[in-house]
Amino acid sequence: MQLFDQFANPTKNLLPTDGEVYYHGKIFNHQEAEHFAQLLLETVEWRNDEAYIFGKHIITKRKVAWYADHPFSYTYSNATKTALPWTIELQNLKTKVEQAAGTRYNSCLLNLYHNGDEGMAWHSDGEKELVKHGSIASVSFGAERKFSFKHKATKETVSLLLEPGSLLIMQGSTQDHWLHRLPPTKKVHLPRINLTFRQMNVFAK
Repeated sequence: MQLFDQFANPTKNLLPTDGEVYYHGKIFNHQEAEHFAQLLLETVEWRNDEAYIFGKHIITKRKVAWYADHPFSYTYSNATKTALPWTIELQNLKTKVEQAAGTRYNSCLLNLYHNGDEGMAWHSDGEKELVKHGSIASVSFGAERKFSFKHKATKETVSLLLEPGSLLIMQGSTQDHWLHRLPPTKKVHLPRINLTFRQMNVFAK
């Protein structure tokens, strides 16, 4: 099953079973999306992401940043990050996303993909530091990119195009049953910035 460039409907669950994914479409207009894309490129403390796989230290071309209400520790791919305090720009974005989602978030992991050669492999966001079955709100700026889900048991897939300025929400048991990824593509030559607003457990502080 695949969905491409579908009409945004924040009340329609895009997953057929075992989870909840809602696509709100553009919550920022074209001018706002371009403004925030440039602003985030200039103001965020970007760093190359790190991972430890089978004891090997890997540094990615993709860059990341981690911000939150508190200096939360967050470990994924066997590497631990400590959150930075919110910038004014990120605070403003968080407020807008919370209004659209009707949910509060206390952290944000940002990803910078310089072009279509950079992507993200299949994974789920089930780290112990996150609130179980909580909400993750994903905002996209810059290049439009395909985003895919794959059911862990049935291997059924669902895909959509994430537009600049758009909001996608994953919640419920989605991370238990579905993997997601950003596949690389030779068709995209512009950068994409992705903000994933998250709900961290208090004990992660």
